[in-house]
Amino acid sequence: MTTPPTAGAAAPVLGYMTLGADDLPAAVAFYDAALAPLGLSQLYAFEGWTGYGREGDPSGQTLWVCKPFDGQPAREGNGVMLGFYAPTPEVVDAFYAAAMAHGGADEGPPGLRPQYGEGWYAAYVRDPQGNKLACVRTPPA
Repeated sequence: MTTPPTAGAAAPVLGYMTLGADDLPAAVAFYDAALAPLGLSQLYAFEGWTGYGREGDPSGQTLWVCKPFDGQPAREGNGVMLGFYAPTPEVVDAFYAAAMAHGGADEGPPGLRPQYGEGWYAAYVRDPQGNKLACVRTPPA
């Protein structure tokens, strides 16, 4: 496991992530609430698509939620998980509480995970579509 990039680090390799959702209004309500504690908000919204990120973030990293291109039902990936870094354990707690209040399913409540390293504090949820998400506060490097 790695720690979040620090100032002066090379540009992130990951540019965007896309998750499918059959019920886009439910997914948007979930992500609006769950991502707010992380400082992420809707930056883009157009028919069938909603994009989340940080206003003014030069990396351009975005999470898109949309109906699948192929018109087939959205499916969660077995073994796929998106992880979001949090600046404090309290933000992890807020992410988890917001996710649970907006249709999320518990995959592991907030708490220390010593098996991943000293000071590793995380919560795990599934969104209304079944996609697995983690919110993690790693110890300072």
